[in-house]
Amino acid sequence: MTDQASAADTETPDIPGKPTSASRTTLSHIMSHNDTNLLGTVHGGVIMKLVDDAAGAVAGRHSGGPAVTASMDEMAFLEPVRVGDLVHVKAQVNWTGRTSMEVGVRVLAERWNESAPPTQVGSAYLVFAAVDADGKPRRVPPVLPETEQDKRRYQEAQIRRTHRLARRRAIMELREKRAAEGFED
Repeated sequence: MTDQASAADTETPDIPGKPTSASRTTLSHIMSHNDTNLLGTVHGGVIMKLVDDAAGAVAGRHSGGPAVTASMDEMAFLEPVRVGDLVHVKAQVNWTGRTSMEVGVRVLAERWNESAPPTQVGSAYLVFAAVDADGKPRRVPPVLPETEQDKRRYQEAQIRRTHRLARRRAIMELREKRAAEGFED
């Protein structure tokens, strides 16, 4: 899925932008024994599902309809999450293209029975593509950064997008070169 404009898109009127705060959300979940791995901490996959759920809600809100996960990158686990932790997954749209959005997610955890402030335990960046009823990409409203932090996140998201596209291009070029040399992968 790309963000390159087509002739049909030039005929579509501009979609009004939405401020970052319009779709920002927090998903909270208390971790139980069902969420743990053999080490007694919460599975990374459980956290990743919560991240994807929160990011999907934000992408759907921002785009005004269905959106699908196109990629997840830079998922960082900073601290272990334990049974009894109340996990808060905070997500917002950082950047928008024509049909895609980058959603930034912060994962915080706190003990359910303590009054200590939450600790950041993870973060991730996901790219979502807005889709119509047939699963075809559809346009999304531009995101309108509101704060200096939102503006910084927008600029950083543009850098990550440039890197994603360059990485994809380099991999495709390598595969084409190997195919031309007779290697089958």
